[in-house]
Amino acid sequence: MDWEAIWLSFRLAGLTTVILLPLAVPVAAWLAMSRRRIAVLVEAVVALPLVLPPTVLGFYLLTAMGTASPFGRWWQQITGATLAFSFTGLLVASVLSSLPFAVQPMVAAFAGLDRRLLEASAVLGRTRAATLFRVVLPLSKAGLATAAVLTFAHTVGEFGVVLMVGGNIPGSTRTVSIAIYDSVQGFDYATATRTSAAMLGFALLVLTAVYSLRRHREARWPRP
Repeated sequence: MDWEAIWLSFRLAGLTTVILLPLAVPVAAWLAMSRRRIAVLVEAVVALPLVLPPTVLGFYLLTAMGTASPFGRWWQQITGATLAFSFTGLLVASVLSSLPFAVQPMVAAFAGLDRRLLEASAVLGRTRAATLFRVVLPLSKAGLATAAVLTFAHTVGEFGVVLMVGGNIPGSTRTVSIAIYDSVQGFDYATATRTSAAMLGFALLVLTAVYSLRRHREARWPRP
């Protein structure tokens, strides 16, 4: 197996999860609580990576990061390096493509909270930030954990966006999904089989964790 590609995938997934979760909390809280009409449009934009073909999303991200775009030129001026076909560019792309996998479980968790608890916090004089950290987040731990697991797992398995934005540079942008694709292209089916079996086991482990968290959440809020 290509252990370097596996390690890079897990490093990319870990950093994506660490960066994305704090960003997703305020977005999810606003989507769950807001009654404004524009919230529907914002929710649709957040969910776009779920329905867009990964190659389409990857093409737009590659265009935005290329040196022909203002953002790509600005990045090259301040860092001296291109954003496309680098690990940093791959990390930015992973954060954007995994956004709905972090936001949607949080929205479901926040929307399922008892509003009377939020109203009681407001009556007691708590600010919105204090209510978020002392009431909303502690009661949404299962939803937050589900968001973290799904974000990590989706990033590990991503292929289309990784290939478009990162290419196939060993040690820099070559993830495990690209390594499996390379093995098949080179007729090395034994390596592809071993790596795919490892990823199958990982996916089964992730789904078991997600369903376990969902059962735990439902047990805390028994049906009448």
